[in-house]
Amino acid sequence: MQARSALFDVYGDHLRARGSEAPVAAVVRLLNPVGIAAPAVRTAISRMVTQGWLEPVQLSSGRGYRTTEQANRRLDEAGDRVYRRHLPTWDGRWHLAFVDAPAARATRNRLRADLTFVGYAELADNVWVSPFARAELGPVLERAGATARTAWADGFDPEPTGAWDLSSLRAAYEGWLASADGLVMRHLEAHDDEDEAAFAARFHLVHEWRKFLFDDPGLPEALLPGDWPGRDAAALFASAATRLKPGTDRFVARCLSA
Repeated sequence: MQARSALFDVYGDHLRARGSEAPVAAVVRLLNPVGIAAPAVRTAISRMVTQGWLEPVQLSSGRGYRTTEQANRRLDEAGDRVYRRHLPTWDGRWHLAFVDAPAARATRNRLRADLTFVGYAELADNVWVSPFARAELGPVLERAGATARTAWADGFDPEPTGAWDLSSLRAAYEGWLASADGLVMRHLEAHDDEDEAAFAARFHLVHEWRKFLFDDPGLPEALLPGDWPGRDAAALFASAATRLKPGTDRFVARCLSA
């Protein structure tokens, strides 16, 4: 687990509902049970400030950092998808973005990754498709210095679900179903403190589940097969995350008040 990813998880899953800010010392305490050392935390924070995700703030308990508006938009959108909140109703249309990509290869690669993250797939060169208009499209393009023309398509024949690798996604969900219980138990058994154990187990559970955001576009039910394993995987995740939340919340409160 990289420190930068872990910080996004901490701020998105635990601090977003607590003012989106915390002292550096509290963040270090939160990430210690999941194996992220203090120097790595501080280095990642510095980089995230440079990238516009965090900003310094003076708190009553000492120097800290809060998420920027750019980060809050990303975290809220990701949280809605992680916990399957506010699922939109599909009207049968497809949203198309004809992207004028930036010239620099590194920026293009970052743009491709960000477009995939928010739910688009490349249907043809620089033509991206999604079953819904994603609110994050504009900010993603702006960060990359790119522009796009958009349009709605009333239908495709066949539907453009082949733009996503659904076979690999199916295998990934099946692997999740086979391993999630073991992942939780492994981390519960690794800590003597029950609340710390619940936090570590839930943190790793959410971290692994969040990886599906990079691959699963959240296609409407009408486009998914009846035996789609993502449904059972989502139910298993929700059940385990809910079960571990009380202990997790107690541990987070302790870290923030210490």
